[in-house]
Amino acid sequence: MTASTTEIVRRGLLKIDASQLLGIVDELDLRPSVRVTAVVGVPLRSLQQRRDVAAFAAAAPLPAVRALLELVALGPLDRVVEALGEHAESPTYEELAGVLDELQGAGMSDDDVIAVLCFAVGEGFAAAPHCRRLLEERDAWRLPELPEVATATLAAPAREVDPALKEARRLRREAQRRKKAVTPPPRHAKAAKVARDEVRPTPPPVAVVEVERRAARLTPRELALFDATHPLVGSVVLADVPFDAIDPAAEETSAKERPALVVAASDQGALVRGIYSNQFANRHVFAPWRRLRLDHVSYISDERVAVEWSNPLVTLGELTNEEWNGLF
Repeated sequence: MTASTTEIVRRGLLKIDASQLLGIVDELDLRPSVRVTAVVGVPLRSLQQRRDVAAFAAAAPLPAVRALLELVALGPLDRVVEALGEHAESPTYEELAGVLDELQGAGMSDDDVIAVLCFAVGEGFAAAPHCRRLLEERDAWRLPELPEVATATLAAPAREVDPALKEARRLRREAQRRKKAVTPPPRHAKAAKVARDEVRPTPPPVAVVEVERRAARLTPRELALFDATHPLVGSVVLADVPFDAIDPAAEETSAKERPALVVAASDQGALVRGIYSNQFANRHVFAPWRRLRLDHVSYISDERVAVEWSNPLVTLGELTNEEWNGLF
C-alpha cells in the first residue's frame, strides 16, 4: 500500500462503522467552554449535528480526524500491546498478524483492528509497514477510497433572514445614528465630566498571564531520535524537506528547501512540519506567515518528517507559545 499516512488515516475512519463513530462523538463534551482546540472541536461539533461521517473523513482538518481515530483505537490498542508483550515495541509481521488473529477469535471486531492498524500507520509506529501490508492483504480490512466531498459541506448551512427582520434592523440602526447626531451637551456639563474624570482613581495594571507551551506528542521512535526540549524547538528554519512523492520526470530530485517548523531536534537533524505555498487536505493556514516575513500566505503540513541540518542553518524566526499551541 503506497497511500500517504494522511490518506490511510482518513480512509480508515471511513471504513469503520458510522454508528460506532457517531456514538463515540455523541459522548464528547465539545461545548466552547471546554478546553478543546478549535481545529478539533469545531469539526467534531459539526459531525455531532450533521451526522455525515463520509464528509468528515474526507474533508475535516487532519487533527480532528486523528483525534476521532485515536478515540476508537485506544481500547483495542491496549489489548494488542498487552498480547504482544515484550515484542510490542517492534513486532515482526508474523507476530502482529498472529496476535490480531487470536484477539479476533476472542471477540475483537474488524473495526477495532482497522482502527489500530490505521492509527499505528498515522503515528509512525515501528510496525507501520506491517500494518500497511495487513490492510492490503486482508479483504475484510481493505480500506475504501475517499469520496469526492467538498470542504464546504462541513460548514453550517446558511440561514435565510426574514426580510421584515432585516428591515427592522435597518430602522434600528438609522435611529441609533440619528440619536448620535443630536446637539452636544452644554459646556458646563462637559466641565463636570472632566472634573469627575480627574478624581477617578487609576485602575490597577492588568496582570499578564504567561501561556505555557503545550508539548508535542511524539512516537517512541521519534523520541529515541530527537529531543523535544531542544533549544531550536518552535523555530522556523530553512530545511530540505522531502517530497511526498517522487516526480518521474525528475527522479533525482527528492527534496526542496522550504521553511519548516522544528518539532524536535538533535545535533544531526530535526523533526519538522513543512510550510508550503499551496493548500491540501493535510495542510492549514500558517497564521504567523506575515510576522515571519514569508512572501505569501503559507500553509503548514500536519505531517512530520525527519531532515538533516543544512550548513549554515538559516533561522527565520520563532513561534510564540500561543502560535505553537494553536498547531498542537
